[in-house]
Amino acid sequence: MFPGFNIGEFFLPSYGLCGLIGIFTAFPFAVKRYYKITRDASSMIFVILWAAVGAFFGMHLLFGLTNIAYWDELFAAESFNGFLKTFSDIFGGSVYYGGLLCGILAGALSVRCQGLRFDIVSDCLAPSIPLFHAIARVGCFLAGCCYGVEWEHGVTFENSLISSANGVPRVTVQLIEAGFNLITAGVLMYIFYGTAKLRGLLLPLYLAIYSVGRFGLEFLRGDDYRGHILNLSTSQFISIPVFVISVCIIAVRTKRNARGRSRRIKKFHTR
Repeated sequence: MFPGFNIGEFFLPSYGLCGLIGIFTAFPFAVKRYYKITRDASSMIFVILWAAVGAFFGMHLLFGLTNIAYWDELFAAESFNGFLKTFSDIFGGSVYYGGLLCGILAGALSVRCQGLRFDIVSDCLAPSIPLFHAIARVGCFLAGCCYGVEWEHGVTFENSLISSANGVPRVTVQLIEAGFNLITAGVLMYIFYGTAKLRGLLLPLYLAIYSVGRFGLEFLRGDDYRGHILNLSTSQFISIPVFVISVCIIAVRTKRNARGRSRRIKKFHTR
């Protein structure tokens, strides 16, 4: 595979490169969709920037929380360089759910501060999230991280950034998830342009779809170092409340929208 390349003394891993490609590929479409509706591009750009900052901190924070048992090593470091290395080991990885949820919270804060309509912003952004994720997961495959369980017909990594991934054939779960995200992006895009019935619901719909898919895909993951809670992986544990909350939001809003349409129809016929 291709774990990354050096730029001078700086090493850029493949997942980082693909993440950047994903950002500059997926999110301009969100800006374009929002501009077509509101004739305002700058507001969406600010939302995306806020969300990106929140996602960056969130994905590393959640990874650090999975390593909470090692936090005491931070205070046992004998030098500042030792502290930095331990900090990097504990918080250097990332968990997608941490970035996703913190990114949504930061983006929602930006929406509120700018006085924008959350339903319009979230609908425009929703298809871009799985599109970005699909491209980023290709980078995970190239780098050999987020690897799958052992499988005799799988791909054998020889120079993965994660040494435990090397030497045995593994399920290419990264590419499976990339394909799943690509299909999800297509479905959300079709709904965005094809029907008005689910307007304002694309973000919770994405979260519901992804949580189910991620829960199942976790059974194909072989990187156990991400942590477990009650015999479930961290991501499986998070997927459960994400699915329940998303479905509840969809149900409540769908019922509310139906009542609104009923009132409008009744008012029209009583004029």
